[in-house]
Amino acid sequence: MERYGMVIGLRSDKVEEYKRLHAAVWPDVLAMIERCNIRNYSIFLRRFDDGRHYLFSYFEYHGADFAADSAKMAADPTTQQWWSHCMPCQAPLESCAEGEWWAGMEEVFHVD
Repeated sequence: MERYGMVIGLRSDKVEEYKRLHAAVWPDVLAMIERCNIRNYSIFLRRFDDGRHYLFSYFEYHGADFAADSAKMAADPTTQQWWSHCMPCQAPLESCAEGEWWAGMEEVFHVD
């Protein structure tokens, strides 16, 4: 099992829409997440004093090939449709790597 933490900006004018979307995630999207070996998935929201909003995601990957499972998820038409609603709400960090949407994070501590 591998743990992943990722971060992305959230447009201030889209906070309520993003919350509404995630209060009722489509069942087929949830099923695809599970089929792609992702478990214990959470997204957290933080508003900073300067008015910027950031999302932090955490999940555990239980498969053998994260790149292949990520590609499978990205190719799924229902997931693509879901992302078409979510992505306009998000604001990738300027420091993202080439082709990266959510910025990956380095794990510096873990305890069970």
